[in-house]
Amino acid sequence: MGFNCFEKNGALQKRKCVVTRVLPFSKMSASGGDTFSDAEREKVEEMEDSEEEQEEMEESDGDEEGDGAGDGTVQPRVYIPGIEPLQPGEELEMDQTAYRLYHHCQTGAPCLSFDVIRDDLGENREESPLSMLLCAGTQAETAQANRLLVMRMHNLHGTKREEGEGEGSESESEGEGDEQEEKKPALELAMLPHYGAINRVRVTRVGDTPLAAVWSEKGQVEIFDLRPQLDAVHDSAIMATFLREQQKEATPLFTFTGHMTEGFAVDWSPKVPGRLATGDCKKHIHVWEPREGGAWHVDQRPFAGHTHSVEDIQWSPTEPTVFASCSVDTSIRIWDTRAPPSKACMLSVSQAHSSDVNVISWNRNEPFLLSGGDDGLLKVWDLRQFKAGRPVASFKLHSAPVSSVEWHPTDGSVFASAGSDDVVGQWDLSVESCDPGTEAGLPTLPPQVLFLHQGQTEVKEVHWHPQNSGVLICTALSGFNVFRTISV
Repeated sequence: MGFNCFEKNGALQKRKCVVTRVLPFSKMSASGGDTFSDAEREKVEEMEDSEEEQEEMEESDGDEEGDGAGDGTVQPRVYIPGIEPLQPGEELEMDQTAYRLYHHCQTGAPCLSFDVIRDDLGENREESPLSMLLCAGTQAETAQANRLLVMRMHNLHGTKREEGEGEGSESESEGEGDEQEEKKPALELAMLPHYGAINRVRVTRVGDTPLAAVWSEKGQVEIFDLRPQLDAVHDSAIMATFLREQQKEATPLFTFTGHMTEGFAVDWSPKVPGRLATGDCKKHIHVWEPREGGAWHVDQRPFAGHTHSVEDIQWSPTEPTVFASCSVDTSIRIWDTRAPPSKACMLSVSQAHSSDVNVISWNRNEPFLLSGGDDGLLKVWDLRQFKAGRPVASFKLHSAPVSSVEWHPTDGSVFASAGSDDVVGQWDLSVESCDPGTEAGLPTLPPQVLFLHQGQTEVKEVHWHPQNSGVLICTALSGFNVFRTISV
C-alpha cells in the first residue's frame, strides 16, 4: 500500500507575539496559470495584525496588479470558503509555504473514523522525521470488503524551509535525488478483515494492551486487541507471518449486542482504564466496566434521557464517573454513573443547537465543552454555567453540518473543527479583535480563526496528535491528510 505525499517548498515562520491568520485559497483563472491537481487545490495567504505591515501588503498587491494588467496575466485573489463560489474556469492554488508539515495517503476503501495510538517515542515531539500510529476502520462498498486497520506512518519530514534547507549549490543539486529518496515517507499497514462497515473507532491502553472499540453497522460494539497488528507494522518478518495468517475475520476479545441497532457514540474513560460508554441510534447509552480476563460487565439498563439518536459521548478528563453526550434531539446532557441509569442525567441543555448535535469535545485543561451541529455552528459551553443553558461563545464558519471537533491536547484555548463543507479550521479563543467588522478586510470570518485547510472530499474526523506537537490528522472520502501549519 503506497503512502503518497507532497513535500512543501517551505513554511513561513510565525512571528512571536503576532497573530497569524491564514486563509487556504486564492482564486486563479485556469487560462492565466497552470492547472493544479485535486491534492494541490489550496491557496494560503498570511496576514499580520500590524497596520504598517497591512499597508505594505496593500501597496505590494497594488504594484503586482499593475504589473499583471500590463502583461495580461491573472493575479490570484484570496478565496474565502462559502462566500464566493468558484466560477467556470477558476482553479484553487495551494501556497506550500503555509505548512510546516504536509503529507497525504490513501488506504483503498475510505476510512471515515480513526484514532491515534500513543507510542513510546516521547512527548512534545517536533524534530523531523516524525512517526505516528493510527487505528482506522473502513466503509467499503460491500460488508465483506471492510477492514480494521493499524497504520504506522514514519519518516515524515517537514517542509524544506522548516528544516532550514536552501536552494543549495550546483554540487548539492546533484545529490538532491538521493536526499529526496531518503526523505520519502513510509507506511506500514496491518489489516484485519471485518464484516460490516465501521462507523467509529476509539482506542485506549489497559496496562500494556492496546485496545480498539469498534462500532459497526452490524449493531454491535466489539473490542479488539491490537498487539498483533502493532507488532506487524514494526517488524517486516512479523508482518510476513501476519499476512499469511490473517486471511479471515479476527475474533474480538468481547462483543456487546445489547444495543440492538447500530450507533456512533463511543468513548473510553481517561481516568479508569477499560471503562467505556457507548450510545446508539435508538437513544440508549450503556456503560461498560472492565473485568479480569479481558471481559466487561455491561449494565443492561440504558441511561435514559435522550429521545433520539445519541451521536457522540465524551468522558470527563477529571471526574471518573462523569460523561457528556449529545443527540439528534438537539440536547447535550451531563451524566454521573454513581446514580441509577434512569436518574443519572444531572444537567442538560435541551436546545443546545437548532438541529442535530453531532459532536462534542471536553477540554482537558479548562471546564469547557465544545459542540458542533447540523446548523453549522460551533458552541463553547462553560460547565460552571451549564445550568443557564447558554454557551459562552458561538461561532459560524462552516456552511454545512459540523462533522468533527477536538480541543488541542495541551493548549486550552485552541481547537480544530471540520465540516461537511470540506473545511478544516484551526481556532484560538485567546485571539481578540479590536474591530472584528473590518479586520484584514474579512468581515465574514471570526477573528479566532487562525487557519483554514481544504483539499479533501467529505471530511469526517479530525484529531490532534497528542505527542507530535501541533500535528493534525484528518480523514475523508479522499484519504488522510497529516499536517502542521504555521499557525499552531
